[in-house]
Amino acid sequence: MKIGLYFGSFNPVHIGHLIIASYIADHTDLEQVWFVVSPQNPLKKETSLLNEQHRKHLIDLSIEGEKKLKTSNVEFKLPKPSYTIDTLTYLDEQYPRHQFSMIMGSDSFSNIKRWKNYEVLLKNYHIYIYERPGFKVAANPDSRITLLRAPLLEISSTHIRELLHLRKSIRYLVPDIVKEEIELHHYYR
Repeated sequence: MKIGLYFGSFNPVHIGHLIIASYIADHTDLEQVWFVVSPQNPLKKETSLLNEQHRKHLIDLSIEGEKKLKTSNVEFKLPKPSYTIDTLTYLDEQYPRHQFSMIMGSDSFSNIKRWKNYEVLLKNYHIYIYERPGFKVAANPDSRITLLRAPLLEISSTHIRELLHLRKSIRYLVPDIVKEEIELHHYYR
């Protein structure tokens, strides 16, 4: 099975994440897109991270009933911080019949040289890149990169957390069920 791994903190998951995942699932040869919840990104501060189980649960609520979208807690079992190459190596060992690819924005791809063993990632894994404004990726016919123009929304998890801290509405930025769960448990307050 061809599986695209969409790595992120998803702190919290929002409509923009879901649109990208759905678009890639429907407009590529991938059979599934997995949201890989990162407990701790080595390139980000851990300051306002909601517990990883809660973040995964919010994604689970968001994609319930979707056949091509799944969540993965694989990085919960691995040493922290999470390194993409370690996760991919682990998944290749656990699921030898699956073919894993990465999904990322062109903004993340612009930093790939800062990633652990990035040369191995570029050589051994297909990468689906959705373009973000201001981060152009040069197409290389020899590379294992597919450039996509997924619909993008100017929404960020940081902005959503700020709104919640200020007790402002996040309606329409996250699925209703995520909004209700966040409010019920007073997340990010």
